[in-house]
Amino acid sequence: MAQSPWGGTSGSSGSGMIVTTTNSVEGRPAQNYHGIVTGEVIVGANIFRDLFASITDIVGGRSGKYENVLARAREEALSEMRMRAAEMGANAVVGVDLDYEVLGSNGSMLMVSATGTAVTV
Repeated sequence: MAQSPWGGTSGSSGSGMIVTTTNSVEGRPAQNYHGIVTGEVIVGANIFRDLFASITDIVGGRSGKYENVLARAREEALSEMRMRAAEMGANAVVGVDLDYEVLGSNGSMLMVSATGTAVTV
């Protein structure tokens, strides 16, 4: 998938969708505001991944397994948000914020949410 200059990826839901953390798209004023859009993903922990991550914590270094899970969850949340914006008739999402939250009684799940304002530019 090719990355657009505004954060959307071609070939995904909401293809051509402009996604930005800024409150506007420079040189392209908002013509219509469609409302707030969100995308949420919850991922559970895996006992084997946790075991290898704890070894990495002891030995030192980065936990590639967790980084991959986090990157995948972030992309899925953004994709879901783009899809919902497209369903509203928008061609851009501005003011995007990414939040990460640990869930579960023992912190065994991670929620990633992407929130922004769907607009037509």
